[in-house]
Amino acid sequence: MKKIILFLSIIHFCVSYCQISKINASVVKVKFVEADDFIGEDALGFSYYIKDSNFIKLKNSENWQYTNIALGKIKRVDIQNPLKIVIFYENFNCVVILDNQLNEIKNINFSLENQEISASAIGISSQGNLWVFNSITMQLGLYNYESEVYKKIGLPFDKKIKSYSSNFNTFYWIDENNNFYSCDIFGKVNLLAQIPTYDSIYIADENTIVFGNQNVLYLMEVSKNKIYEIEISEKTFKNFQYKDQNLSIFTPKGITNYKINIP
Repeated sequence: MKKIILFLSIIHFCVSYCQISKINASVVKVKFVEADDFIGEDALGFSYYIKDSNFIKLKNSENWQYTNIALGKIKRVDIQNPLKIVIFYENFNCVVILDNQLNEIKNINFSLENQEISASAIGISSQGNLWVFNSITMQLGLYNYESEVYKKIGLPFDKKIKSYSSNFNTFYWIDENNNFYSCDIFGKVNLLAQIPTYDSIYIADENTIVFGNQNVLYLMEVSKNKIYEIEISEKTFKNFQYKDQNLSIFTPKGITNYKINIP
């Protein structure tokens, strides 16, 4: 039965690929940046980067930096709340929370919390919580960084996380079989779609995914099961961000912002 379902899924997505149409991306702004990684921009126009393990917040002449050499390489940064920026150092099982001037609010070492947590996915949630995926138990949970209490939610995952994203109320992930799921703060899990093969990906929300495959960018509307090829000038890129039809492409030369026109 599983083989039949998998076969039908492959046929279904092959048909979808045959019907892929192209969408126009209009250049809005180009900015030169010297950085190793582009994290994104907040609502106030501040840009966030990583350069030589330094986390940088920049806008015109305003410039802040945070460095913690002892914790090594930054694995992931969550800037959804600019007043509580979350930096994840996976190699040291640590999370640092910063204020809007990149001062430390909280430094969390899960290895010292007696929680038996080995974090492999981190994101900010609501009400003083962090999304934490514990690779020891293969289970998602909420860690309250104020009370220092970890609460498991939902059932253990049967596959490892390949890619993930989150907002304050929902955690999204793609497993090793390219199945796309969501889980809310109450532990309700939904299977949303199966994602085509990709080299890189950005999960905007439950309905919008941008992914790269062999240096071509695609936008997937999950609810409509539609995939569009995005026409851009860049042939290679380090990463990309997408929100509200605004696409940011980060290359060694800098950042190009595009406006996407979805049919």
